[in-house]
Amino acid sequence: MIYLAVLAFGVTLGLPIAVIFASRAQSTATSTALEGIARQPESAPQIQTAMIIGLALIESLVIYALLMFFLLYGKLPEGEILKEMIDADAKRVATDVRNGN
Repeated sequence: MIYLAVLAFGVTLGLPIAVIFASRAQSTATSTALEGIARQPESAPQIQTAMIIGLALIESLVIYALLMFFLLYGKLPEGEILKEMIDADAKRVATDVRNGN
């Protein structure tokens, strides 16, 4: 049952956490690049190129997180299988309680 809890936790929170941190990194990168362009307008093409490469790398991490989301989501049990697992765990706990463990 702990496996299911960890799996569900990873699936439900993994992608949002990745998106939050990636959006924060992208906003910082863009803001810093714009400040650099404002200070030295003649170096705008070099700064813009470096910014675009950095944003692409940051976005690729979010795409990997999305891929992991779909892979882990497919591992979550559904319907009858989940009900059977929960019932089996409840019976095990009830048996442990009766035996004093």
